[in-house]
Parts: sequence; C-alpha cells; structure tokens
Amino acid sequence: MKATKVAIFTTLLIVLGSIPGCIFDPVEFDKCEDEDNCLTIAFETKEEYKNADENPQKLADRLEELMGIEVEIYTVSGPAATIAALEYGNADIGFLDGGAAWLSIETRGFEIAAAEQKGDGRPYYNAVAWVHTDSDMANADRAGEDPYALMAGKISCHTSPLGSSGMLLPMGWMISEGYVQVVGDVNNMDSLYETVRAHFSEDSSIPDSGTLYRGYGGSLRCLAEHTLGDATDYISFAKDPTVPDYCGDDPRSWCFDGDFDSTDDFYPLGGYNETTGEINSFGKAPSHPIMYNPTYFTPGDVELLRSAFETMNGNDDDLTILEDVLGTPGITITDTESHIGDYGNAIEDVPGIAAYLNDKVNKTTSDDSGSNTILYAGGAVAALALVTGAIFIRNSNSNKNIETESEDVSDQS
Repeated sequence: MKATKVAIFTTLLIVLGSIPGCIFDPVEFDKCEDEDNCLTIAFETKEEYKNADENPQKLADRLEELMGIEVEIYTVSGPAATIAALEYGNADIGFLDGGAAWLSIETRGFEIAAAEQKGDGRPYYNAVAWVHTDSDMANADRAGEDPYALMAGKISCHTSPLGSSGMLLPMGWMISEGYVQVVGDVNNMDSLYETVRAHFSEDSSIPDSGTLYRGYGGSLRCLAEHTLGDATDYISFAKDPTVPDYCGDDPRSWCFDGDFDSTDDFYPLGGYNETTGEINSFGKAPSHPIMYNPTYFTPGDVELLRSAFETMNGNDDDLTILEDVLGTPGITITDTESHIGDYGNAIEDVPGIAAYLNDKVNKTTSDDSGSNTILYAGGAVAALALVTGAIFIRNSNSNKNIETESEDVSDQS
C-alpha cells in the first residue's frame, strides 16, 4: 500500500508540474502588422489543438488569401467576451448563439453579416411539437380544430431547460397566445419549470446535461418510450428533422419499442406548409450568426467578407475548413432581419429569459482576451488530479471492487 501511495503522489507531482506550461503557454495566433488593413475575428479558442485542422488559424489564413488583407484571431472566453470585443472595437466580427445575438442587436445595435448552416444546409431549424398520430391533438389538427388547447395535462418532453426548439420557442409562443399562464416571478428562470409542470404535467421531462432524455433525440425518445402512460398523452418538443434524423433510414433502438411502428406514427402538429413543404412551427431557431458592429465595420467590409464566404461555399477544400473549424457544412449569406426576424419577440415572454440573457452577455469586460480560460483550465486539471488521487487511495484503503454503472445517455446534441 505504501508503494502504491508513493506511485500515486509521484504521478500527481508530474501532472501538476506540467500545468504551468498549459497556463502560461497558450496557443499563439498570427498578429496583424498593419492594423488599418486587418480583419480581427473574436473566437472562442481551445488551450491546445491536438487536431491541427480545427485550429482557427486555418480559417484566418484562407480569409486572408480571399480578402487580400491580414486576418487575426482575437481569443475570447465566451459570448459575453465576444460582445465586449465587438462593442469596443477590439474585434471586427464574432460568432454568437441565437439568444445572445438577438440581445446584442437589441442593446448594442450589432448586425449580422452571415450565418452558419445547420446539418441539413439551412441556417435554422423549425421548432415543432411531435405527437402520436392517434392522439386527440393530431386528430384535432387534421380536422382543422385547435390542437394546442388539448396540450394541457399532457406529459411534455423538452430538449433542455434553455433549448430554442425544445423549450423557448414553443413555450414563448404558447404563453404569448394565451394557452399557458406563467406561474411565479416572470423575471426568474425558476418560474419556467413551475410553469411547464403546472400547465402540462408534474412528470414532464426538462432534462439537465448528462441525463437520458437530453437533446433532440432525447426528447423524441421520451415520447417513443412513453414510460409513464400512453403514447397519445405525450408531446415531444424538438426540431423538424428530429424524426427522420433519429428514426428514419437508420433508426435508433428505442424508436419503435413502444406504440410507434413506423415514422408515420409520429405526427407534427401544424402540418406541412403547402408552399415550402416545411412543417408549420412555433418559430425558427436561428443558427449561430456572424456578428459585427457597424460603428467599426463598414458596409464595404461586410461585402468583402460575404464575398469571401461565398467563394468558400463553392470549394470543397474550403468547405472542409468550415466543417473542421466551425463545425458547419457551409455559410449562408444573410442579414439581421432575415436571420433573427421575430426570434426575440417569440421568446421574450418566457419567464426569466431576458434577465438570463442580460446576465449572460454582461458578465465580463472588454479586457477579457480569454487568458483566464487557460488559467481556470489549469486549476481544474490540478483539482481533478488531486481529487482523483484522493479517491484512488480511499478506494484502495477500503479494499473494495467498485463497479461504475454506465448510463446509456445519447443524442445530446
């Protein structure tokens, strides 16, 4: 046992000894030599890139070739730091999620130059309610009657507490249309949980990270398995391609174990738009837009950037860069109104959402360059190493064989 402890602490010393390098040697990116002829991109970077293809410097180098100007990566630690960098002119463009983008447009006057594409090539998903085709909701919808009034008391399956398609858009729409009454303080996010369970069911699924029914697939699985009742008493709030994505050509094992025999048994409330063929929905969940501050980034700059991305969209090698660095199959050229549209109006009635987003985008300063991320990461590694060592010794002393049960948590996208 003594030898084991010595070996463990020796390992810990080696791990801890390597941490200063992680803290004080962050990834370095090329800097512009001519600040007046430079595009600066606010980017949430990693402390290291084991896969060199994921390094944002590759995107910067390609944009530099296409735009004929220098391009620099400005490291930020999150959406708040991105907004601050754009607000104070430390960066020209940056990437934000839909909620943060909407708030930055409303409070800072930012604009959208383009947007990342979702997996199917669209710059958005539609927020949809999936139900069993034999449910009273589906029958009412097909008969031209109101299916949403029949949702009260049903078991709702959400993607997460703050998912756009799986929570914010459907809840915002139903609150604004008068189907759902807010329970509790309208400025407190906790009221969202109370509101959902008061209108739908105490058994409604609002999954946290790492739980079985998290994400689009998790929400659909909650409906497909309907473990607490009949399938006709369940609702899955998710995106429009959820059923074909998870139960289509290569269905997950859980798709047809319950009262669902085929994809035809999954019915999207609202039906299909005769013109577009898309499902009529609660609203569109926008992809991550590329933001800029018009105070510093001119219309000419915007057109030059858009032209570069249009070129990248037509080249396989460039599309690989976009996939590797940004995780997107392409970039859609769009503008603020076209991309965000009524998204803010659609979610603003969700209890506590405005306060949450304000806190999200206001919790840093313009001086945040992301260096703290590396410091915190180093501290986390140190803490993890110490805790791991302590647990190992405790378990060794207890002389027990402990098996950890791995839960099949899937589809948390």
